[in-house]
Amino acid sequence: QLQLVESGGGLVQPGGSLRLSCGASGFSLDYYDIGWFRQAPGKEREFVVGISRSGGGTGYGDSVKDRFTVSLDNAKNTLYLQMNGLKPEDTAVYYCAASSRWWSEVVRTTPRDYEYWGQGTQVTVSS
Repeated sequence: QLQLVESGGGLVQPGGSLRLSCGASGFSLDYYDIGWFRQAPGKEREFVVGISRSGGGTGYGDSVKDRFTVSLDNAKNTLYLQMNGLKPEDTAVYYCAASSRWWSEVVRTTPRDYEYWGQGTQVTVSS
């Protein structure tokens, strides 16, 4: 059974940092397109960052570029999202996602491109 489990969310002050983790079971993340999305109340799910299959390409959403960094630990089969310089507008539920449908180095940036999702972890940026 394929499963993704996020952790690491919490409350942080503006300018602070958090590291989110997404552990996978039942499959190897390295062979999937993987990504992070977020969804704030009343808004659509937003692309944060994606890695195409086998690390062929990485892309970031414009709102997080230069502040967030994605990494994949193949030994732990875990995807990380290091978030620095957090802003109140980063407040959202963060989801990791994976897909086995694609065979290219194009980074998938829309939610419908992914068929496997975690349950999400809440990140709140507030003073």
